Amino acid sequence: MADALELDALWEDFHRAVNMTSAELAAWLRVRDADEDTEPLPEASGSPTGQHVLAILQKRRTDLTDDDVRVMHRVVRTVEELADPENEPAPQSSPEDTRRRRRLMTLGHDPLKP
Repeated sequence: MADALELDALWEDFHRAVNMTSAELAAWLRVRDADEDTEPLPEASGSPTGQHVLAILQKRRTDLTDDDVRVMHRVVRTVEELADPENEPAPQSSPEDTRRRRRLMTLGHDPLKP
């Protein structure tokens, strides 16, 4: 596990990158996996990473595991790469912008959210 200062910095970076609340992310994961006839159980919806992000959002810093820290690093790195301000979707989004936004939202980051 990272030392206390590294963990504090990662915690801040993670919560800056993940700008959706746990309720918003849980709802997005359910909607994303729903189809016309069914909606998955909340704990079975979304990608494993999306579910892990949701679990981290519901934890205290002191309860983080080594696996949580690895996921947090990966999420921060991915959000930084994909959420570059130059890549922000225009008001009339292209399909590529829509896919990028959905991928980011699965990680808890909505690029359209201030």
